[in-house]
Amino acid sequence: MIETRIAESLGLLWLDGGLHGDLLSLCTLGGRLSGTQSERAAVDWLEKRLADASGQAVRRHPVAYAGWRSKRCTVERIGASRADLLQAQPLVGSHVTGARGATAEVVDLGRGTPEDFAAHAAALRGRIALVRHEYMFASGHVHRRRKMQMAMDHGAVGFLIGAHLPGIGPVAGSSGRAGGPGIPGAGISHESATLLADGARARIIIEAEEGAASADNLIAEIPGETDSWVVLSAHIDGHDLAASAMDNASGLAVVLAVTRALAPLVPHFRRGLRVALFNVEEWALTGSKAYVEGLSQADRDRIVLNVNLDSVAGSTKLSALTSGFAGVEAFLSQIAASCGMPIGLHRPLMVNSDHANFAAAGIPAFRLVAGFDQPGSNLRYVLTPADTADKIAATELKAAALFTAHAVARACTASDSRAASFRGTPADAARPPS
Repeated sequence: MIETRIAESLGLLWLDGGLHGDLLSLCTLGGRLSGTQSERAAVDWLEKRLADASGQAVRRHPVAYAGWRSKRCTVERIGASRADLLQAQPLVGSHVTGARGATAEVVDLGRGTPEDFAAHAAALRGRIALVRHEYMFASGHVHRRRKMQMAMDHGAVGFLIGAHLPGIGPVAGSSGRAGGPGIPGAGISHESATLLADGARARIIIEAEEGAASADNLIAEIPGETDSWVVLSAHIDGHDLAASAMDNASGLAVVLAVTRALAPLVPHFRRGLRVALFNVEEWALTGSKAYVEGLSQADRDRIVLNVNLDSVAGSTKLSALTSGFAGVEAFLSQIAASCGMPIGLHRPLMVNSDHANFAAAGIPAFRLVAGFDQPGSNLRYVLTPADTADKIAATELKAAALFTAHAVARACTASDSRAASFRGTPADAARPPS
């Protein structure tokens, strides 16, 4: 009987008109950069929408973080007779320079791999490191924060990351500094990076307000028949260059749709469904880190799986980043085969969304993402002014919702031995995914 009801509920997901409507509603609120009115409005809207979807009270879980609000960001190319103002966006949380700025010669490191930094190690001290943004959803991706840390380690006095695509303006992102030591950093346009690549001198000026701040995670719980849980998560915050539609209004809209579909059934499931909308994710995964660290070991042990949705539209190809948990791969492969929905699998842990904090705590976790290893997909516009709702097809949202609902329902109803197998074994982890 319950299997029939699950099938009926999942079938209705394809007809859920609220799915695309929720995406558009979130995008009209703006980019949701933490600490802005856009983010606060999104939290208020999501709190009500999640309560309606789950039929449960929504708890606000406050998260303290190092607040930062940009007041000025300029990057100039210093020529013999004048300074040319370039297209620039401060990296969130960047070290501030004051009005005088940081002026130095630029060293072009190309993509900015560890090998690139090693090759230019002797030239970097006292200079500004220039690297390129790259397609983030790929197995060989070198994260921006890692590049910035390498620049600091080599004695650079500034950090610039150029957009990988022409004609779209600068890229956004986090410095990962969190109020600690650092160097000024900014995202610049493709064209600006080209102007600086010849070893020009540049001046970076970043002024900001800094201080203690707080944001809210949103948590809703639908109890099952036991005290164990499946956690379905997505992050709220984004960047202020655009609407942060793919990253991550898409994940939020799908979480709401899946919650609506499964909420009436969860009380009959073996496990409950905990819906967690995390904040301050773009600031080095701060919201989920605070949440997971606040759980007792007994609470962690009661979570059998974290299903994390981040950038789940913009391509028809869905992939799961399974964080090294071989049993999760087998579980997802079976779902894909039974429902006829192909899923890509990537085993190594990628610390690029909230699933990473669950995995670090030993909780099986995966991130569902669209466009993995598809650099020509619309996901190439994430963190740019082009991350807007028109890059997302309604069918992409529906496919992500359907696969997610299958995964959540099966995890909630799996036998205890099946759920225990999500963790896999060391021998399993040594083998590549099939």
